[in-house]
Amino acid sequence: QTPHISVITVVYQAEKLVAKTLQSINAQTIRSRIESVVIDGGSTDRTMELVSTLQREGDVCISERDQGIYDAMNKGMRVATGEYIIFINAGDELFEASTLERMLSSAPQHDFYYGETAIIDEAGNVLGSRRLQPPKTLNWRNLKYGMCVSHQSILAKRTLAPDYDLQYRISADIDWTIRLLQRCKSTTYVNAYVSKFLIGGVSSSRRKQGLAERWAILSKHYGLIANILNHGWILIRFIIQRLSRRRMN
Repeated sequence: QTPHISVITVVYQAEKLVAKTLQSINAQTIRSRIESVVIDGGSTDRTMELVSTLQREGDVCISERDQGIYDAMNKGMRVATGEYIIFINAGDELFEASTLERMLSSAPQHDFYYGETAIIDEAGNVLGSRRLQPPKTLNWRNLKYGMCVSHQSILAKRTLAPDYDLQYRISADIDWTIRLLQRCKSTTYVNAYVSKFLIGGVSSSRRKQGLAERWAILSKHYGLIANILNHGWILIRFIIQRLSRRRMN
């Protein structure tokens, strides 16, 4: 029997985005119960009206103020009932109708499934793949250089998933994925796109905060010295790539 899946969607003032997201969930061909869990931050536009027309019987919707996206994602995990969970937030989409079916059929009953992420614009046009590519075999140590797999492209057993740490406002997904992988005994790479991620602009202040959080998270999990050495290697690779491009030009 195919496991029950909960697709968790965090939304706020997303009347222009939420329909495509929920339609991609409703279109899934997998022969199992797919539970849509929508956690709204108290939208005042037409977001909830659209959600009510697109969700099906048995789906879950909570609309109330929260402490940010990671608090909302924690709420989603607490009310989800599926054996597996995946986060597809407003503006993002499952890549195609067979995505969830393909993931679970690749290796039944594994703890953690993951694949590629496509970047899209607001019109839904695919702009290319995410810059950081996931390795074909994955464990928690693979994230020492950063978030090599997007949480929109992770399907994991709900009972293994930790809460997001709310002390991190921007980069909690890295910490969450590391801790999740530490609990998983089996991971499976799906050689396909799993999700479409809507690209958005990030202010310079949020970018700086995100980098500071990322440094703290990686130092916590891998040690300060190892983190310094790992970032040194990232810098070396960046310089080599820049020099190679200049030679080609």
